[in-house]
Amino acid sequence: MAGKPNIDRDLPSEIHDELRSVVSDLLAKNPDADVHLLARAGWLGLEAPEDAGGAGATFREVAIVAEEMGRAVAQGGYLGGAVLGVGTLTSLQPSTFRDVLLKDVVSGAATLAVAVSVDHETIGGTVPFALRETAGGLRFDGRSVFVPDAAGAERLLLLANDPAGTPVIVDVEADATGLAITGQPVVDGTRHFATVSADDVGVAESSVWGFDGDPVLGVQRLFDRAAVAVACDSLGVAEAMLSATVSYAGVRHQFGRPIGSFQAVKHACADMLVRISVARQLVRAAVDAVTEGCSDVTTSASMAKAYACGVAVEVAGKAMQLHGGIGYTWESGVHTYLKRAALNRCLFGSPAAHRKALAQRYFGTTKS
Repeated sequence: MAGKPNIDRDLPSEIHDELRSVVSDLLAKNPDADVHLLARAGWLGLEAPEDAGGAGATFREVAIVAEEMGRAVAQGGYLGGAVLGVGTLTSLQPSTFRDVLLKDVVSGAATLAVAVSVDHETIGGTVPFALRETAGGLRFDGRSVFVPDAAGAERLLLLANDPAGTPVIVDVEADATGLAITGQPVVDGTRHFATVSADDVGVAESSVWGFDGDPVLGVQRLFDRAAVAVACDSLGVAEAMLSATVSYAGVRHQFGRPIGSFQAVKHACADMLVRISVARQLVRAAVDAVTEGCSDVTTSASMAKAYACGVAVEVAGKAMQLHGGIGYTWESGVHTYLKRAALNRCLFGSPAAHRKALAQRYFGTTKS
């Protein structure tokens, strides 16, 4: 984009490598890291401004943590707390209430979840909640599914249309009357999701916050960053599975030789590497687009989400096969990566939904 600084040079690659190493080491020691540990490590506030206790960094640094979370199949609350939570707060118009909540989330004093999805096929543009004016004040209704980290959150940010039809964010306590948070069973046991339902919930006007800029564009950017973060997670999953498979193929012997010496295994690993290399390029381009606010960020996000999440499922499945019988055991841990990849493929738009959106952008219409 003309006139924009070269954000690639804002932080040298050595610092990114160091961040990746620190994240990897911490997650290796604490695979069940909770949101409070993430806050103490400073990861929740990477994108938050320094006056809010954050690092004043960019989405590129957030993407590195997201990728390492996938590589370690870590739990935590990074998707809900940092990618969506802090990302949503920094996209809103400054206000005293917003600023206080941002500081609390960055420090770990408050846990936060963001409800933006109507269903797993949603890739932007559909708002799950609606505000209405009554004699007693503002009230809202609606339902959002697959809300990450909602079950343990103290505060919720809900994407809603105000009475005039303009998208806004509603800040509400998790125990508000009329608000129901119901855990959603998912195949991936490393993360937690919930359905958030609102039935005639009252809210103060001071808890309704507007986007800083075009609200429709602001909503789309939330979906874009969430999709790219999930793609980063899937990239980490795929790379971890390739590394584990290559290592296993070097020590597992059949017929007196390592299975990695067999041509069929070599070809399978080479195919995995090629697919991952393409996925990395697409993910990197999408991360750059989100960071720089490019006009084609939604296209880049859809490309990365559709391809990287599909690749992760394929690579994890192939890794299970190449591990042989042990790959199907609970002790091997391969199943954990496969389940995480399978859930990632559905979150914030399936590959089919993103490919359909891409076709519509390039060709205007699609055949039913």
